[in-house]
Amino acid sequence: MAGTANSIITPQTPKSAVANVSAANSTYTTSPNNTALLVTAGANGARLTRLHAIPVATVTTANQLQVFRSPDSGTTKRFADSAVMATYAMAQNTAAPKTDFGYSDDNPMILSAGEALYVAVGQAQSVDFVAEWADY
Repeated sequence: MAGTANSIITPQTPKSAVANVSAANSTYTTSPNNTALLVTAGANGARLTRLHAIPVATVTTANQLQVFRSPDSGTTKRFADSAVMATYAMAQNTAAPKTDFGYSDDNPMILSAGEALYVAVGQAQSVDFVAEWADY
């Protein structure tokens, strides 16, 4: 969809995705290892309004959750955000805690056309990353 001059373009297509990461990444260069693709913005960009992670198993030590932005389909990935997942003993009688990155309608991450988000963990631990966004 092409933009029209002097017109507000609002998000058009709501999307969501889940990516699981379990192998550790310990490099913050433009080529981190063990990342997973979570989001790819549409042809007119996107507005990310939700990003959280949830453990899939017991978290024995605090774990750095990592987000990388890529303008070129993953060839170059730039470290863009992180959060710490606290320790947690997975049990069927407790709620697994979500680690929220703080994005919302009032505090979105704006992605350019075709930009992608990749996620990783600092320590080997199975974690699901959940994203909600809308393409323009």
